[in-house]
Amino acid sequence: MAVPTGIPIRLADVASAVGGAVVGDGEVTVLGVASLDRATSSDLSFLASPKYAKLLGDCEAAAVLITPELAAAPGKCANRIVVARPHEAMLALLPKFYRLPKRPFVGVHPTAIVAPDAVIAEDVCIEAFTVIGAEARVGKGSWIGPHCVIGDAVTVGEQTRFVSHVTLYPGSSVGDRVTLHAGVRIGSDGFGYVYANGVHQKMPHVGACRIEDDVEIGANSTIDRGSIDATIIGAGSKLDNLVHVGHNVRVGRLCLFAAGVAIAGSARIEDGVTLAGQVGVGGHLTIGSRAIITAQAGVIGNVPAGETWGGFPARSHRDMMRSQAAVGKLPSLLRRLEQLLKSEDKS
Repeated sequence: MAVPTGIPIRLADVASAVGGAVVGDGEVTVLGVASLDRATSSDLSFLASPKYAKLLGDCEAAAVLITPELAAAPGKCANRIVVARPHEAMLALLPKFYRLPKRPFVGVHPTAIVAPDAVIAEDVCIEAFTVIGAEARVGKGSWIGPHCVIGDAVTVGEQTRFVSHVTLYPGSSVGDRVTLHAGVRIGSDGFGYVYANGVHQKMPHVGACRIEDDVEIGANSTIDRGSIDATIIGAGSKLDNLVHVGHNVRVGRLCLFAAGVAIAGSARIEDGVTLAGQVGVGGHLTIGSRAIITAQAGVIGNVPAGETWGGFPARSHRDMMRSQAAVGKLPSLLRRLEQLLKSEDKS
């Protein structure tokens, strides 16, 4: 967990770091960052969308990072740093206010178990009670947290971090600069059975599971290995907590999956797709590049590239909104129908 540095920073220095302009007193100092509704007089906050401008009215922050369009919005906070993209500016500032976690040591903890033929590169941290199997490889600069299990013949790239209790089944591979949070499981068997002789017989899963470079996977998420093919998470994709990706699924580059997403076997998710919270995707479907699926949608058909779909069954956003509008009109239509029927009865 990040720890505040406790070092005050002048607003003039904040503005200089993000290429912004101070409106107000540049000598005022801040110690940390906070949301508009929770900020105190020692905090820096930010406002990037008119949707949240009303929160500025009661904001107690010492200063606010704000877009040029909103710079004159009314509010208690008179000190403002005007910058084109407040979210991006916050990315640059957070390391100045907080100490991010660092490796506790370089080397292998005495309680870790490492197979004799495993290859551990230099400048690696292997924490307590981790197990590394035969012929596994861990790349330079990686940090393997406590209680992780890296199975036989697993490959882990460089500058990769496993937070804790991460399990990689044998034969899986993880690229460079990957982050796997607590409880992630990579390469587990998919859900595949054949009904024969009166029972569900398990289909052996002998395929691969590959996590490419710059991927982040949230806590307690599971990526199944392929049955005979490979399950792939493309470079730069980010998966939230409690995401499940089934066997043989191929996820493209730079995708975003929010919490609770579940993707059934052999689906294809192309580059740049966004799946909002609790989206379910059926097996053997394709979601086209840059498509957006809204929260709790159930996808049971292919989605064209670049479109926004939602609802269950998922359909285009325009059709979904029309359907919801029509449902909203039903009570008044029923009342009118009842009135007509009563009029006929009287006549």
